Amino acid sequence: MVAPDGLLIRNPRPDDGAAWRRLWAGYVAFYDADVPDAVTAGTWARLLDPNSGMIGRLAEFNGAVVGFTVSVIHPGSWTLQPVCYLEDLFVDPQARGHGIGRALIDDLVALARDRGWSRLYWHTKTSNKTARRLYDRYVEADDFVRYRMFLA
Repeated sequence: MVAPDGLLIRNPRPDDGAAWRRLWAGYVAFYDADVPDAVTAGTWARLLDPNSGMIGRLAEFNGAVVGFTVSVIHPGSWTLQPVCYLEDLFVDPQARGHGIGRALIDDLVALARDRGWSRLYWHTKTSNKTARRLYDRYVEADDFVRYRMFLA
C-alpha cells in the first residue's frame, strides 16, 4: 500500500531488523517497560515467520522505517473467521503528524477485509490521549475492563 504522500506500508524483511529494534526500543520506553532481549529477538523472529500467527507491518516514509504494527491473528469463540488483535503500534516521534499512525491502522483494516478477518481490536492506556484521538476516529471505545495475570 502506498499513500499519496510517499508513505509505504509493507511487510518486514530480515534487513529491517535494526530499524525495527530502534523503534521497538522507543515503544518499550514509552510504556516504561522492560522487555528482555530474548523476547525482543523472539518477537522479531515471529514477525518474519509466515506461520507464527503474529504479523508485523512497517511504515516506510521517504525511505526510512518510521513506524510499525505488531498484530496477533487468532481464532475467536464468537466467529468462524479469524480475529486480529493489534497488540503494538508505534510511530517515531520525529515522524509524527504525517498520518503514519492512521495509515498503519488503515492498512490493517484493508488486510482484514482482504483476508476475511471478522474483527480488529486493540487497547491503550486511558491516559494515552494522543493515540485515543486517532483511535476514536475509527470506533468508539467500549466499556470492557481488562484483567491481566502475569504467570511467567
